[in-house]
Amino acid sequence: MKHSLRSFDPLSRRAFAEQVARTALGVSILPHFAQGAEPAVIDQAKLPGFGKAKRVIWLQMEGGMSHIDTLDPKLGDTKGPKDPIKTKAGYMLGGFLPKLAAEQADKLTLIRSMTSKTGVHASGQYLMRTAYEQRGTIKHPTLGAWAHHLLGASHQTLPSSVCINRNPGHGNGFFPASHSPLPVGNPEAGLQFAKFRTSEDIIDKRMALLNKVDSEFRAKFHDTNLKSYGDFYDNTLQLLKGEELKAFQISSEPGDLREKYGKSDLGQGCLLARRLIENDVRFVEVASGGWDMHTDLEDRMGEKGNALDTALAALIGDLGSRGLLDSTLIVLCSEFGRTPEVTGDGGRNHYPKVFSTLLAGAGVKRGFTYGSSDAEGAHVADKQTTIQDFHSTIGHIMGMNPNEVVMSPSNRPFTIGDKGAVISDILA
Repeated sequence: MKHSLRSFDPLSRRAFAEQVARTALGVSILPHFAQGAEPAVIDQAKLPGFGKAKRVIWLQMEGGMSHIDTLDPKLGDTKGPKDPIKTKAGYMLGGFLPKLAAEQADKLTLIRSMTSKTGVHASGQYLMRTAYEQRGTIKHPTLGAWAHHLLGASHQTLPSSVCINRNPGHGNGFFPASHSPLPVGNPEAGLQFAKFRTSEDIIDKRMALLNKVDSEFRAKFHDTNLKSYGDFYDNTLQLLKGEELKAFQISSEPGDLREKYGKSDLGQGCLLARRLIENDVRFVEVASGGWDMHTDLEDRMGEKGNALDTALAALIGDLGSRGLLDSTLIVLCSEFGRTPEVTGDGGRNHYPKVFSTLLAGAGVKRGFTYGSSDAEGAHVADKQTTIQDFHSTIGHIMGMNPNEVVMSPSNRPFTIGDKGAVISDILA
């Protein structure tokens, strides 16, 4: 599948369109642009789990979450400041995750044999979000953008992909700007400025004038990007005039439920993610920083670990009670782990050699661990798993063929997961 070569970087086009929208329409929200290409025809895979995840909630812990203090605790010299907790599923979780251990352990799949060669934050986060190493010559898409391209838009008005607590520096990649995630900087605020800055009557007059000015140009140049910008205006007005914006308003949730998720940016982000996937947003990322713990590990894990424990336990329980867990895949990941040795300042350093990830919900086994690290948490002991394998597996569960080749605008071939292998042992 080929797209014509684009002479502008997608983020530059996005910024241009936002500025035009502010000036011509008096709005400052950018939903998805056009619907893009028709979904590719995908052969049904023979492995289990294919297409089970109709939606994905991707929890990205930025800074390098310590595997030893969370998902892969140890009992020897490298043990963290808290003792591990034995779960009803038979495995142990870190002492900072008591709610997850007591309430949801039987619903989790843990991958304890992740490995990477990237120990730098920005590059590691890019790799974890895209499965590709960062290159100056090309931007790579996230799984949300891949799904928009291969499966089509998930909603007529709402975006197919949203990212919470971060700007979408890693988003559509080489796909059209329509595939970029809509950013929500603060889950409490929802979509800021998602209102007309003038009356609808003036908006309609401006649109009529804009169409009159552009009509001759559009008639002469039949370009997909021109159509994208036209569709952008239509979709913007449709979204702002519709009821769909209520999906972004977590203030309408009961107070006790908001408390259950926790008042952290991660907790409220997870609550917003649940609201969005209920409204057919296919892919929602919730980012949470602060995991770069070179010092004061015990105190900082007390804060961040509690926020994660509270939010994830609540999210799994909430999705389960609403009948959404069987069709929603929850992903918990970080760019790398942290050293087995504790530093003199009471922290742990960057460590990509081995770390852990978590999956729960659609398409994966429950109460299951895959792979292992050694007794110190220093090396992969069994079933080494790359970030490429991780992406290929999630893509498979979402109903995409990881082996399907897609050509970038510069005519280079790419696949979901950069030729990683689907981890069939974890599939339900």
